[in-house]
Amino acid sequence: MPSDRRQLHLNLFLMGVGHHEAAWRHPRTDPAGLSSLAHYQRLAATAEAAAFDSVFLADGVEGPDPARANAWISHFEPFTLLSALAVSTERIGLIGTVSTGFTEPYNLARQFASLDHLSQGRAGWNIVTSAGDRAARNFNRTANQEHAVRYQRADEYLEVVRALWDSWEDDALLLDRENGLVTDSAKLHEINHSGEHFQVLGPLNIPRGPQGHPLLVQAGSSEDGRGFAARHAEAVFTAQQTLAEGQGFYADLKARAAALGRDPAGIVVLPGIVPVLGSTEAEAKALDQELDDLIDPTRAIGTLSTLLGVDLSDHPLDAPLPPLPPVAAINGAKSRFELVRDLAERDGLTLRQLVGRLGGGRGHQVLAGTPEQVADHIELWFGQGAADGFNIMPPILPDGLDLFAEHVVPLLRERGLFRTEYTGRTLREHYGLPRPANQYTSVAV
Repeated sequence: MPSDRRQLHLNLFLMGVGHHEAAWRHPRTDPAGLSSLAHYQRLAATAEAAAFDSVFLADGVEGPDPARANAWISHFEPFTLLSALAVSTERIGLIGTVSTGFTEPYNLARQFASLDHLSQGRAGWNIVTSAGDRAARNFNRTANQEHAVRYQRADEYLEVVRALWDSWEDDALLLDRENGLVTDSAKLHEINHSGEHFQVLGPLNIPRGPQGHPLLVQAGSSEDGRGFAARHAEAVFTAQQTLAEGQGFYADLKARAAALGRDPAGIVVLPGIVPVLGSTEAEAKALDQELDDLIDPTRAIGTLSTLLGVDLSDHPLDAPLPPLPPVAAINGAKSRFELVRDLAERDGLTLRQLVGRLGGGRGHQVLAGTPEQVADHIELWFGQGAADGFNIMPPILPDGLDLFAEHVVPLLRERGLFRTEYTGRTLREHYGLPRPANQYTSVAV
Protein backbone atom coordinates (compact mmCIF):
# COMPACT_ATOMS: atom_id res chain seq x y z
CA MET A 1 0.00 0.00 0.00
CA PRO A 2 1.55 3.35 -0.98
CA SER A 3 2.44 5.28 2.16
CA ASP A 4 1.53 8.64 0.63
CA ARG A 5 -1.99 7.64 -0.42
CA ARG A 6 -4.85 9.34 1.43
CA GLN A 7 -6.31 6.95 3.99
CA LEU A 8 -9.76 6.58 5.51
CA HIS A 9 -10.45 7.21 9.18
CA LEU A 10 -12.91 4.96 11.01
CA ASN A 11 -14.49 5.75 14.37
CA LEU A 12 -16.74 3.32 16.22
CA PHE A 13 -19.72 5.03 17.85
CA LEU A 14 -20.49 2.92 20.93
CA MET A 15 -24.23 2.97 21.66
CA GLY A 16 -25.64 0.38 24.04
CA VAL A 17 -26.53 -2.78 22.13
CA GLY A 18 -26.85 -0.96 18.82
CA HIS A 19 -27.94 2.22 17.11
CA HIS A 20 -31.31 1.02 15.94
CA GLU A 21 -34.19 2.27 18.08
CA ALA A 22 -35.32 -1.31 18.71
CA ALA A 23 -31.93 -3.02 18.93
CA TRP A 24 -32.52 -4.01 22.54
CA ARG A 25 -35.60 -6.02 21.51
CA HIS A 26 -33.82 -8.06 18.84
CA PRO A 27 -32.80 -11.63 19.77
CA ARG A 28 -29.22 -11.05 18.58
CA THR A 29 -28.57 -8.54 21.38
CA ASP A 30 -28.31 -8.82 25.15
CA PRO A 31 -29.53 -5.61 26.83
CA ALA A 32 -28.92 -7.12 30.27
CA GLY A 33 -25.20 -6.85 29.52
CA LEU A 34 -25.27 -3.06 29.29
CA SER A 35 -24.32 -2.69 32.94
CA SER A 36 -21.25 -4.86 32.36
CA LEU A 37 -17.83 -3.40 31.59
CA ALA A 38 -17.07 -6.58 29.65
CA HIS A 39 -19.61 -5.59 26.96
CA TYR A 40 -17.75 -2.37 26.18
CA GLN A 41 -14.32 -3.96 26.52
CA ARG A 42 -15.29 -6.54 23.92
CA LEU A 43 -16.46 -3.86 21.48
CA ALA A 44 -13.35 -1.73 21.97
CA ALA A 45 -11.11 -4.78 21.54
CA THR A 46 -12.84 -5.70 18.26
CA ALA A 47 -12.45 -2.17 16.92
CA GLU A 48 -8.80 -2.06 18.00
CA ALA A 49 -8.06 -5.41 16.35
CA ALA A 50 -9.46 -3.88 13.13
CA ALA A 51 -7.22 -0.78 13.63
CA PHE A 52 -10.09 1.70 13.98
CA ASP A 53 -8.85 5.19 14.77
CA SER A 54 -11.09 5.59 17.80
CA VAL A 55 -14.17 4.67 19.78
CA PHE A 56 -16.66 7.33 20.81
CA LEU A 57 -19.22 7.70 23.60
CA ALA A 58 -22.15 10.09 23.32
CA ASP A 59 -23.63 11.49 26.52
CA GLY A 60 -26.48 13.55 27.90
CA VAL A 61 -27.06 15.09 31.29
CA GLU A 62 -30.80 14.59 31.58
CA GLY A 63 -32.85 11.59 32.58
CA PRO A 64 -35.74 10.14 30.59
CA ASP A 65 -39.19 11.65 30.85
CA PRO A 66 -41.18 9.28 33.13
CA ALA A 67 -44.34 10.16 31.16
CA ARG A 68 -42.86 8.60 28.02
CA ALA A 69 -43.55 4.89 27.63
CA ASN A 70 -40.62 2.46 27.83
CA ALA A 71 -38.03 5.05 28.84
CA TRP A 72 -34.52 3.72 28.21
CA ILE A 73 -32.03 3.26 31.04
CA SER A 74 -29.08 5.59 31.46
CA HIS A 75 -25.64 4.69 30.17
CA PHE A 76 -22.25 5.04 31.81
CA GLU A 77 -20.66 8.44 32.33
CA PRO A 78 -17.91 8.79 29.67
CA PHE A 79 -14.84 9.55 31.81
CA THR A 80 -15.47 6.55 34.04
CA LEU A 81 -15.96 4.12 31.17
CA LEU A 82 -13.17 5.50 28.97
CA SER A 83 -10.71 5.29 31.87
CA ALA A 84 -11.59 1.62 32.21
CA LEU A 85 -11.19 1.10 28.46
CA ALA A 86 -7.81 2.84 28.59
CA VAL A 87 -6.58 -0.03 30.72
CA SER A 88 -7.97 -2.80 28.50
CA THR A 89 -6.77 -1.31 25.18
CA GLU A 90 -3.39 -0.09 23.92
CA ARG A 91 -3.73 1.86 20.67
CA ILE A 92 -7.28 2.88 19.86
CA GLY A 93 -8.39 6.47 20.55
CA LEU A 94 -10.93 7.20 23.31
CA ILE A 95 -13.39 10.04 22.59
CA GLY A 96 -15.94 11.17 25.18
CA THR A 97 -18.74 13.73 25.08
CA VAL A 98 -18.87 16.52 27.66
CA SER A 99 -21.10 19.58 27.53
CA THR A 100 -19.81 23.13 27.77
CA GLY A 101 -23.23 24.13 29.06
CA PHE A 102 -23.24 22.32 32.39
CA THR A 103 -19.59 21.92 33.37
CA GLU A 104 -16.68 24.17 34.32
CA PRO A 105 -13.54 24.51 32.18
CA TYR A 106 -11.09 23.80 34.99
CA ASN A 107 -12.62 20.46 35.93
CA LEU A 108 -12.97 19.40 32.30
CA ALA A 109 -9.39 20.37 31.40
CA ARG A 110 -8.13 18.37 34.37
CA GLN A 111 -10.27 15.32 33.54
CA PHE A 112 -9.20 15.16 29.90
CA ALA A 113 -5.56 15.76 30.78
CA SER A 114 -5.86 12.86 33.23
CA LEU A 115 -7.39 10.59 30.59
CA ASP A 116 -4.68 11.59 28.12
CA HIS A 117 -1.96 10.65 30.60
CA LEU A 118 -3.65 7.39 31.65
CA SER A 119 -4.14 6.31 28.02
CA GLN A 120 -0.69 7.52 26.89
CA GLY A 121 -2.09 10.06 24.47
CA ARG A 122 -5.38 8.62 23.25
CA ALA A 123 -7.97 11.07 24.62
CA GLY A 124 -10.46 13.06 22.56
CA TRP A 125 -13.25 15.46 23.58
CA ASN A 126 -16.55 15.61 21.69
CA ILE A 127 -17.72 19.16 22.42
CA VAL A 128 -21.47 19.71 22.77
CA THR A 129 -23.46 22.71 23.96
CA SER A 130 -26.50 20.66 25.12
CA ALA A 131 -29.96 21.33 23.75
CA GLY A 132 -33.24 21.12 25.66
CA ASP A 133 -34.62 22.38 28.93
CA ARG A 134 -34.75 19.05 30.80
CA ALA A 135 -30.97 19.09 31.14
CA ALA A 136 -30.99 22.69 32.36
CA ARG A 137 -33.40 21.78 35.15
CA ASN A 138 -30.77 19.46 36.59
CA PHE A 139 -28.34 22.36 36.98
CA ASN A 140 -30.21 25.04 38.90
CA ARG A 141 -31.85 26.56 35.81
CA THR A 142 -35.43 26.70 34.65
CA ALA A 143 -34.54 26.75 30.95
CA ASN A 144 -31.53 26.34 28.71
CA GLN A 145 -29.66 29.29 27.23
CA GLU A 146 -30.46 30.53 23.74
CA HIS A 147 -28.76 28.67 20.89
CA ALA A 148 -26.39 31.52 19.97
CA VAL A 149 -25.50 32.17 23.62
CA ARG A 150 -24.62 28.50 24.12
CA TYR A 151 -22.06 28.74 21.31
CA GLN A 152 -20.67 32.03 22.65
CA ARG A 153 -20.15 30.32 26.00
CA ALA A 154 -18.53 27.38 24.21
CA ASP A 155 -16.08 29.68 22.39
CA GLU A 156 -14.91 31.17 25.68
CA TYR A 157 -14.88 27.71 27.28
CA LEU A 158 -12.45 26.48 24.60
CA GLU A 159 -10.21 29.52 25.12
CA VAL A 160 -9.96 28.71 28.83
CA VAL A 161 -9.43 24.98 28.40
CA ARG A 162 -6.67 25.44 25.83
CA ALA A 163 -4.88 27.91 28.09
CA LEU A 164 -5.14 25.49 31.02
CA TRP A 165 -3.74 22.60 28.96
CA ASP A 166 -0.83 24.89 28.09
CA SER A 167 -0.37 26.25 31.62
CA TRP A 168 2.37 23.66 32.15
CA GLU A 169 5.09 23.88 29.53
CA ASP A 170 6.24 20.49 28.32
CA ASP A 171 9.43 20.53 30.38
CA ALA A 172 7.98 22.21 33.48
CA LEU A 173 8.12 19.00 35.53
CA LEU A 174 11.71 18.61 36.78
CA LEU A 175 11.62 16.01 39.58
CA ASP A 176 15.14 17.11 40.47
CA ARG A 177 15.71 15.19 43.68
CA GLU A 178 19.28 16.40 44.15
CA ASN A 179 18.24 20.06 44.27
CA GLY A 180 14.76 19.48 45.70
CA LEU A 181 12.96 20.96 42.68
CA VAL A 182 9.68 19.37 41.60
CA THR A 183 8.89 21.91 38.88
CA ASP A 184 10.44 24.84 37.07
CA SER A 185 8.24 27.64 38.38
CA ALA A 186 9.06 29.83 35.37
CA LYS A 187 7.33 27.26 33.18
CA LEU A 188 4.07 27.18 35.15
CA HIS A 189 1.56 29.86 34.14
CA GLU A 190 -1.48 31.42 35.76
CA ILE A 191 -3.84 32.06 32.86
CA ASN A 192 -5.75 34.85 34.67
CA HIS A 193 -8.80 34.53 32.44
CA SER A 194 -11.56 37.06 33.01
CA GLY A 195 -14.44 36.85 30.55
CA GLU A 196 -18.19 37.09 30.19
CA HIS A 197 -18.84 33.53 31.33
CA PHE A 198 -15.72 32.41 33.25
CA GLN A 199 -13.17 33.65 35.75
CA VAL A 200 -10.25 31.21 35.95
CA LEU A 201 -6.84 31.71 37.58
CA GLY A 202 -4.87 28.56 36.69
CA PRO A 203 -2.49 26.86 36.31
CA LEU A 204 -3.89 23.36 35.96
CA ASN A 205 -2.88 20.89 38.68
CA ILE A 206 -1.65 18.23 36.26
CA PRO A 207 1.21 18.46 33.72
CA ARG A 208 0.55 18.88 30.02
CA GLY A 209 -0.65 15.64 28.44
CA PRO A 210 1.16 13.46 25.88
CA GLN A 211 -0.88 14.99 23.03
CA GLY A 212 -0.54 18.56 24.31
CA HIS A 213 -4.29 18.97 23.76
CA PRO A 214 -6.68 16.01 23.48
CA LEU A 215 -8.28 15.75 20.03
CA LEU A 216 -11.16 18.24 19.67
CA VAL A 217 -14.31 16.80 18.10
CA GLN A 218 -17.62 18.52 17.32
CA ALA A 219 -20.96 17.40 15.88
CA GLY A 220 -23.21 20.44 15.33
CA SER A 221 -24.10 21.32 11.73
CA SER A 222 -26.23 24.43 12.26
CA GLU A 223 -24.88 27.82 11.18
CA ASP A 224 -23.52 28.41 14.68
CA GLY A 225 -22.23 24.84 14.82
CA ARG A 226 -20.36 25.10 11.53
CA GLY A 227 -18.76 28.36 12.58
CA PHE A 228 -17.69 26.80 15.87
CA ALA A 229 -16.29 23.74 14.08
CA ALA A 230 -14.33 25.89 11.63
CA ARG A 231 -12.72 27.73 14.56
CA HIS A 232 -12.02 24.83 16.89
CA ALA A 233 -12.77 21.29 15.66
CA GLU A 234 -10.19 18.81 14.47
CA ALA A 235 -12.72 16.07 13.71
CA VAL A 236 -16.41 16.57 12.91
CA PHE A 237 -19.19 13.99 13.25
CA THR A 238 -22.00 14.84 10.86
CA ALA A 239 -25.24 13.39 9.48
CA GLN A 240 -25.80 13.73 5.73
CA GLN A 241 -28.38 11.83 3.69
CA THR A 242 -27.17 12.27 0.11
CA LEU A 243 -23.81 12.51 -1.64
CA ALA A 244 -24.60 16.06 -2.77
CA GLU A 245 -25.44 17.10 0.81
CA GLY A 246 -22.26 15.46 2.05
CA GLN A 247 -20.15 17.23 -0.58
CA GLY A 248 -21.80 20.56 0.25
CA PHE A 249 -21.16 20.24 3.98
CA TYR A 250 -17.58 19.06 3.42
CA ALA A 251 -16.71 21.91 1.04
CA ASP A 252 -18.40 24.53 3.23
CA LEU A 253 -16.62 23.46 6.41
CA LYS A 254 -13.21 23.24 4.75
CA ALA A 255 -13.71 26.69 3.15
CA ARG A 256 -14.71 28.22 6.49
CA ALA A 257 -11.58 26.80 8.11
CA ALA A 258 -9.37 28.12 5.31
CA ALA A 259 -10.93 31.57 5.62
CA LEU A 260 -9.88 31.58 9.29
CA GLY A 261 -6.30 30.74 8.37
CA ARG A 262 -6.53 27.06 9.25
CA ASP A 263 -5.29 24.21 7.08
CA PRO A 264 -8.49 22.51 5.78
CA ALA A 265 -6.72 19.16 6.09
CA GLY A 266 -6.65 19.82 9.84
CA ILE A 267 -10.39 19.05 10.07
CA VAL A 268 -11.39 15.41 9.56
CA VAL A 269 -15.03 15.07 8.41
CA LEU A 270 -16.76 11.84 9.49
CA PRO A 271 -20.38 11.29 8.36
CA GLY A 272 -22.30 8.68 10.31
CA ILE A 273 -23.45 5.47 8.62
CA VAL A 274 -25.51 2.56 9.96
CA PRO A 275 -24.33 -0.57 8.09
CA VAL A 276 -27.05 -3.26 8.14
CA LEU A 277 -25.10 -6.16 6.67
CA GLY A 278 -26.15 -9.43 5.09
CA SER A 279 -24.57 -12.00 2.80
CA THR A 280 -27.10 -10.82 0.21
CA GLU A 281 -28.94 -7.53 -0.18
CA ALA A 282 -32.24 -9.33 0.51
CA GLU A 283 -30.86 -10.73 3.77
CA ALA A 284 -29.71 -7.26 4.88
CA LYS A 285 -33.05 -5.67 4.03
CA ALA A 286 -34.87 -8.43 5.90
CA LEU A 287 -32.84 -7.64 9.05
CA ASP A 288 -33.54 -3.94 8.57
CA GLN A 289 -37.27 -4.68 8.37
CA GLU A 290 -37.12 -6.98 11.41
CA LEU A 291 -35.69 -4.14 13.45
CA ASP A 292 -38.18 -1.58 12.13
CA ASP A 293 -41.04 -3.90 13.03
CA LEU A 294 -39.86 -3.87 16.65
CA ILE A 295 -40.06 -0.07 17.01
CA ASP A 296 -42.41 1.16 19.74
CA PRO A 297 -44.30 3.97 17.94
CA THR A 298 -45.28 5.74 21.16
CA ARG A 299 -41.70 6.11 22.33
CA ALA A 300 -40.41 7.04 18.88
CA ILE A 301 -43.12 9.65 18.32
CA GLY A 302 -42.40 11.16 21.74
CA THR A 303 -38.74 11.58 20.80
CA LEU A 304 -39.66 13.06 17.42
CA SER A 305 -42.13 15.48 19.03
CA THR A 306 -39.40 16.82 21.29
CA LEU A 307 -37.00 17.25 18.39
CA LEU A 308 -39.47 19.03 16.11
CA GLY A 309 -41.18 21.12 18.76
CA VAL A 310 -44.62 19.81 17.72
CA ASP A 311 -46.81 17.38 19.66
CA LEU A 312 -47.35 14.44 17.29
CA SER A 313 -48.94 12.09 19.83
CA ASP A 314 -52.40 12.36 18.22
CA HIS A 315 -51.24 12.85 14.63
CA PRO A 316 -52.34 10.11 12.17
CA LEU A 317 -49.52 7.65 11.55
CA ASP A 318 -50.22 7.43 7.83
CA ALA A 319 -50.42 11.18 7.20
CA PRO A 320 -47.58 13.55 6.31
CA LEU A 321 -46.14 15.74 9.06
CA PRO A 322 -48.20 18.76 10.08
CA PRO A 323 -46.76 22.25 9.47
CA LEU A 324 -43.53 22.69 11.42
CA PRO A 325 -42.19 25.82 13.13
CA PRO A 326 -39.41 27.77 11.38
CA VAL A 327 -35.90 26.69 12.31
CA ALA A 328 -35.35 30.09 13.95
CA ALA A 329 -37.94 29.13 16.56
CA ILE A 330 -36.04 25.99 17.55
CA ASN A 331 -33.78 26.43 20.58
CA GLY A 332 -32.64 22.81 20.59
CA ALA A 333 -30.69 20.87 17.97
CA LYS A 334 -31.25 23.07 14.92
CA SER A 335 -29.23 21.00 12.46
CA ARG A 336 -31.02 17.77 13.38
CA PHE A 337 -34.40 19.55 13.11
CA GLU A 338 -33.50 20.65 9.58
CA LEU A 339 -32.26 17.19 8.62
CA VAL A 340 -35.50 15.50 9.75
CA ARG A 341 -37.71 18.17 8.15
CA ASP A 342 -35.85 17.97 4.85
CA LEU A 343 -35.91 14.16 4.87
CA ALA A 344 -39.68 14.09 5.38
CA GLU A 345 -40.31 16.72 2.70
CA ARG A 346 -37.85 15.34 0.11
CA ASP A 347 -39.13 11.76 0.30
CA GLY A 348 -42.79 12.60 1.04
CA LEU A 349 -42.80 10.49 4.20
CA THR A 350 -45.75 9.82 6.45
CA LEU A 351 -45.25 9.93 10.20
CA ARG A 352 -45.06 6.12 10.28
CA GLN A 353 -42.44 6.06 7.52
CA LEU A 354 -40.41 8.83 9.13
CA VAL A 355 -40.34 7.01 12.46
CA GLY A 356 -39.06 3.93 10.65
CA ARG A 357 -36.37 5.86 8.80
CA LEU A 358 -35.17 7.61 11.96
CA GLY A 359 -35.33 4.42 14.02
CA GLY A 360 -32.33 3.04 12.17
CA GLY A 361 -29.92 5.85 12.96
CA ARG A 362 -31.60 9.08 14.14
CA GLY A 363 -31.07 10.78 10.78
CA HIS A 364 -27.79 9.13 9.79
CA GLN A 365 -27.66 7.09 6.60
CA VAL A 366 -28.84 3.50 6.93
CA LEU A 367 -27.05 1.23 4.42
CA ALA A 368 -28.77 -2.15 4.14
CA GLY A 369 -26.72 -4.35 1.83
CA THR A 370 -23.76 -6.64 1.32
CA PRO A 371 -20.23 -5.83 2.53
CA GLU A 372 -19.31 -4.99 -1.08
CA GLN A 373 -22.18 -2.49 -1.35
CA VAL A 374 -21.22 -0.81 1.94
CA ALA A 375 -17.57 -0.65 0.88
CA ASP A 376 -18.66 0.86 -2.46
CA HIS A 377 -20.60 3.58 -0.64
CA ILE A 378 -17.65 4.39 1.63
CA GLU A 379 -15.26 4.54 -1.33
CA LEU A 380 -17.63 6.77 -3.32
CA TRP A 381 -18.08 9.36 -0.57
CA PHE A 382 -14.38 9.26 0.33
CA GLY A 383 -13.31 9.72 -3.27
CA GLN A 384 -15.90 12.31 -4.23
CA GLY A 385 -15.16 14.96 -1.60
CA ALA A 386 -17.87 14.13 0.94
CA ALA A 387 -15.88 12.46 3.73
CA ASP A 388 -12.43 11.88 5.22
CA GLY A 389 -13.73 8.78 6.96
CA PHE A 390 -16.85 7.53 8.70
CA ASN A 391 -18.51 7.30 12.08
CA ILE A 392 -19.55 3.63 12.11
CA MET A 393 -22.86 3.05 13.93
CA PRO A 394 -23.75 -0.67 13.90
CA PRO A 395 -27.52 -1.27 14.19
CA ILE A 396 -27.01 -4.15 16.63
CA LEU A 397 -24.04 -4.91 18.86
CA PRO A 398 -21.82 -6.82 18.98
CA ASP A 399 -22.88 -8.65 15.78
CA GLY A 400 -23.01 -5.56 13.57
CA LEU A 401 -19.46 -4.55 14.52
CA ASP A 402 -18.17 -8.10 14.08
CA LEU A 403 -19.59 -8.28 10.55
CA PHE A 404 -18.18 -4.87 9.61
CA ALA A 405 -14.72 -5.72 10.96
CA GLU A 406 -14.67 -9.17 9.38
CA HIS A 407 -16.12 -8.35 5.97
CA VAL A 408 -16.05 -4.61 5.17
CA VAL A 409 -12.66 -3.63 6.60
CA PRO A 410 -10.78 -6.26 4.53
CA LEU A 411 -12.44 -4.91 1.36
CA LEU A 412 -11.33 -1.38 2.23
CA ARG A 413 -7.80 -2.65 2.74
CA GLU A 414 -7.83 -4.53 -0.57
CA ARG A 415 -8.77 -1.24 -2.25
CA GLY A 416 -5.86 0.55 -0.56
CA LEU A 417 -8.18 2.80 1.48
CA PHE A 418 -7.52 1.75 5.08
CA ARG A 419 -4.51 0.85 7.20
CA THR A 420 -3.59 -2.74 7.92
CA GLU A 421 -2.08 -1.81 11.29
CA TYR A 422 -1.50 1.22 13.47
CA THR A 423 1.45 3.40 12.51
CA GLY A 424 1.22 5.83 15.45
CA ARG A 425 0.63 5.68 19.17
CA THR A 426 -1.57 8.70 19.89
CA LEU A 427 -5.05 9.60 18.70
CA ARG A 428 -3.65 12.67 16.95
CA GLU A 429 -1.22 10.46 15.08
CA HIS A 430 -4.06 8.15 13.99
CA TYR A 431 -5.90 11.15 12.51
CA GLY A 432 -2.73 12.59 10.96
CA LEU A 433 -2.88 15.74 13.10
CA PRO A 434 0.06 17.58 14.72
CA ARG A 435 0.69 18.05 18.41
CA PRO A 436 -0.23 21.69 19.21
CA ALA A 437 2.52 24.08 20.21
CA ASN A 438 2.28 25.47 23.72
CA GLN A 439 1.07 29.08 23.60
CA TYR A 440 3.30 30.08 26.52
CA THR A 441 6.44 28.39 25.23
CA SER A 442 6.08 30.22 21.91
CA VAL A 443 6.04 33.61 23.62
CA ALA A 444 9.46 35.29 23.51
CA VAL A 445 10.86 36.25 26.94
